[in-house]
Amino acid sequence: MDEAEQDARIEEIVLPIVRDHGLELVDLEWRALRPRGVLRLYVDKPGGVAVADCERLSREAGDVLDAAGLFDEPYDLEVSSPGLDRLLRKERELRWAVGKRVRCWQAGGREVRGRLLAVEPGWLVLAGDGEEVRVDRATVTKARLEAEVPWPRKA
Repeated sequence: MDEAEQDARIEEIVLPIVRDHGLELVDLEWRALRPRGVLRLYVDKPGGVAVADCERLSREAGDVLDAAGLFDEPYDLEVSSPGLDRLLRKERELRWAVGKRVRCWQAGGREVRGRLLAVEPGWLVLAGDGEEVRVDRATVTKARLEAEVPWPRKA
C-alpha cells in the first residue's frame, strides 16, 4: 500500500470518530519509523481544541485503529491541535484555514499576508490591507498560518 492509500485508509477509519467528537480533521501524518511508527492527527473545533478533546479522541481512535489491524508494526498515536503558526501544505489544511490570517511566500521573494477568503482551483484569495488579493498557487513556495492571539484589553 503506497502512502496516499495508507493516508486514505487511516482517514476512512478516524474521520467518523473525529466528527462524533465535534472536531474537524485538519491533517494526518503517518511515519513508518523503526522501531515504532508514529501517527499524528491534527484536529480543531470552533473556539479551539482542548487537551481533554485530544485525550478522548486518542483513546477511541486508538482502539478502533488497533481493531482494524491497519498497522503491522507497533506505533504511537499523537493527537494535537494544529498550532498557532502551522505550515499549510495540503489542500485540506488550506480549506481549514479559510477565515484565518495567513502568510504566503512566492517565488521571487514576494510575501503576501491577509485573511484567507477562499481556496479556488489555482488561486488563493486573501483580504489584505483593505483589498482582495488573488495569489497564483503555482507561485506559492510556502504558506503559513499567522498566530492570532486575542490578548485581553487593559481597562
